[in-house]
Amino acid sequence: MRKIIKNVILILLFLTLSVSTAYLAYLQFFSSAGEELSGEWTAELDMTKQAAATAALWLRDIEAVSISLEDMENYMQDLTVQVNLILESTAEKEGAFYCHVQPESYDACRQTAYEAFAAAFRDLLTQRLRMAGYTGSTEKEAVESLVNETFGMSTTSYLMSYGPELLPALEDLQIQYDGRGRYTAADGTLTRWFDGGRPVATSVEHYIREESRLILSEDADTASPGSSLDWYPMVYILRQTQNADGQR
Repeated sequence: MRKIIKNVILILLFLTLSVSTAYLAYLQFFSSAGEELSGEWTAELDMTKQAAATAALWLRDIEAVSISLEDMENYMQDLTVQVNLILESTAEKEGAFYCHVQPESYDACRQTAYEAFAAAFRDLLTQRLRMAGYTGSTEKEAVESLVNETFGMSTTSYLMSYGPELLPALEDLQIQYDGRGRYTAADGTLTRWFDGGRPVATSVEHYIREESRLILSEDADTASPGSSLDWYPMVYILRQTQNADGQR
């Protein structure tokens, strides 16, 4: 009888520990997924459509040839600028943040956009030369040489110097995204208070945490004056997590 009782007690203890462990794991998982936002996050602002539309309008105007927005988008693909967001928890549901646009990413995106722009320009120039009865070579290198002889610079350099601005200015993006301060995260709402020296002092965004993704959206009714909804929703990907001591 004692042996049976002992076995029953052991089984009950085991079941209790198992249930407790499962419950704690459940709380940890859903707490982390729902409210814990600490870590280094990266989002990508898609510049493709804006750059393609600007380039297509300019080429229609200057070159007087037929090119559609879809054609231009085929030249310009995956043009993105990275935005980094660091969230450091200092207490339950609150902490400090630092957000900035990566200048290196912006420069690389701008260079890629103008190189694609130059490729479209050369192709349209080739069409114009053929229509005009040009008998010389219309290979890419030959057309590029003609551009160099005419403008004293490469097609890409010419368009960067005298063509339209394909991307928003880096300074404008920095005004919109760069900053540091403190935040609270509760009930699906991320509120950020920026330190001084910024046009918009407070940002209120709805968020969804899905494992390694943080999705931010801003309701037009709660948008801060001067802010833009053009880039929402923002999808941040977790690059690195931080523990309670801020160590990585």
